[in-house]
Amino acid sequence: MTDRRRRPAPQRALAAALVTVVSAGVLLPACDVVRGRAPAHDRRHAAVRCAQDNGGITLANGYCAAVVAEVPGGRQLLVAPDGDVFVAVAPSRTRPGGVVALRDEKGEGHAETERHFGANGGTGIALTGGYLYFAPNDAVLRWKLPAGKLEPSGAPDTIVEGLPATGNHVSKTIVLDDHGNLFVDIGSADNSCQREDRMLESPGIDPCTELETRAGIWRFSAGKQHQRPSDGVRYATGIRNAVAMTLDPQGRLWAVQHGRDQLFQNWPKLYDQKQGAELPAEELLLVQQGDDYGWPYCYYDQFKHRLVLAPEYGGDGVKAGRCESSKEPVYAFPGHWAPDAVLYNASKALPGLGPGVFIAFHGSWNRAPEPQAGYKVVFLPLAGDKPGTPIDFADGFAGPGMATGNARYRPDGLAQGRDGSIYISSDQGGRIWRVVPISRGLH
Repeated sequence: MTDRRRRPAPQRALAAALVTVVSAGVLLPACDVVRGRAPAHDRRHAAVRCAQDNGGITLANGYCAAVVAEVPGGRQLLVAPDGDVFVAVAPSRTRPGGVVALRDEKGEGHAETERHFGANGGTGIALTGGYLYFAPNDAVLRWKLPAGKLEPSGAPDTIVEGLPATGNHVSKTIVLDDHGNLFVDIGSADNSCQREDRMLESPGIDPCTELETRAGIWRFSAGKQHQRPSDGVRYATGIRNAVAMTLDPQGRLWAVQHGRDQLFQNWPKLYDQKQGAELPAEELLLVQQGDDYGWPYCYYDQFKHRLVLAPEYGGDGVKAGRCESSKEPVYAFPGHWAPDAVLYNASKALPGLGPGVFIAFHGSWNRAPEPQAGYKVVFLPLAGDKPGTPIDFADGFAGPGMATGNARYRPDGLAQGRDGSIYISSDQGGRIWRVVPISRGLH
């Protein structure tokens, strides 16, 4: 069984690893990154001009960041093979929702050209086979996108329609594999399937009928139009909200689940305020067809290192009950960090980093009276499905105010360029960064 007692290491854990230079036999060459050097003519291999303050964030030693663009409401994003960036956008005061396309004409890390298309706000975005897929809250759309173009040719096709979009957790994340499968996260409509949502000592609905249509990952055909939820396959269940999903090079599906809220607020006879802030864990899942991760009947306690029966279903904070048959996570992070994106590192061009996942933690809203937490990008090394020690890869997004309303930025999306660059979006503050390696001593 995986040892989940390993705790996040401080940022210095990466510093020692970064003194090793990546060998010449890397899969993808690291880009030439300097401060102030003139760019090369080929924008795909030009020098990236990092900001002196890394665009307002702090990074692991050996890395720097350029500010690609300011995109209010930017959520998840992708990088095309030619380096163009496409961002799923929620509506904001300054622009409608849809997709923003960005082109860095000089290759220096800053987008000079911007295009906007689509009208509905959304979260999920993917590019495959010459098509750009985009997920508003109630559908999955697909545009034909000619190679090298920033805008599609024609109106979008509707691949899936009628997805549930009421209550909580309406955002849809999408992942497409190499076999024509489209995976869609459908989050729960409520916190813990109570008869009265988020109310004091309200018991859970048993069985939770919501599991028939939500709180799981569904699989559809990537090429068939006008599918309805009933046309999909419930690939995995008992997942409260896995807005963070990714595939690894072997085609395995990974997800990070938002844990439930309000253990103390709704069940003060069983949990104190500190337990309510720290529990339950945010869970990294290796998802296979037929998996059941236990929501709403169970939650994962990272201190007990096991699943625990939820109080709505007779739990007392200790016993496991029916949860003994549910699947456990690969790794458990502290509660209420809010994982909004996960990205498997497919490049060998990042010094000190091998196989593993980057996770963007959007930041908490309900850890009081404990300090708010999250607001950073963490890298978790993986040897197969065995986790190592997490590393703080990018931090400082929130600035001096850690409360949600005062946070300057909140990381929300992750993508990787062909050169290994890591792109990070923030919906709050509307900034996109490109993080790249630098020569030792220039950071």
